[in-house]
Amino acid sequence: MKQKITQILFATALTRHSSYALTHAASLAEATGAKLHVLHVAEPLSDDALITMRMFMQDAGSRAEALKARHDHMKAVLTERQKEFWATLPEEDRGIQDQIESIEIIDGHPAEVILRRARELKCDLIVLGAHEHGFSQTFLGTVAKRVLRRADIPTLVVPYRDD
Repeated sequence: MKQKITQILFATALTRHSSYALTHAASLAEATGAKLHVLHVAEPLSDDALITMRMFMQDAGSRAEALKARHDHMKAVLTERQKEFWATLPEEDRGIQDQIESIEIIDGHPAEVILRRARELKCDLIVLGAHEHGFSQTFLGTVAKRVLRRADIPTLVVPYRDD
């Protein structure tokens, strides 16, 4: 029996490489007719960062504004990356954009949020990019490893490419 893909969750770290992974997610959505959900997870600030904010921003309203500005910045980056991605595609391929069902930024620990949203959205596939090769990073990255270990649906990890 064939497993039908109707909902795809694309998790992005907002890196430049993410557009390469999005190419694969969009291609799969087009080939299967699936809806595409784009998700970025904003990692919580460290305890040190929160303490620093409290020390230098004693007004709770100012701290709330700073946290909102952080979230707004992520939204702006996500919007810009989406715009850049769709602009690079040939005109005939831009219709895939209509298959995007949701674009979200959610605060939390990335692997946990990705897995939770995949369940909530009843996704059949998770697509995310691997980290670039680096001195302190393993090939897949911590988030991809955690998602792969705990996912109960197929998960595609798109390798990093320099181009």
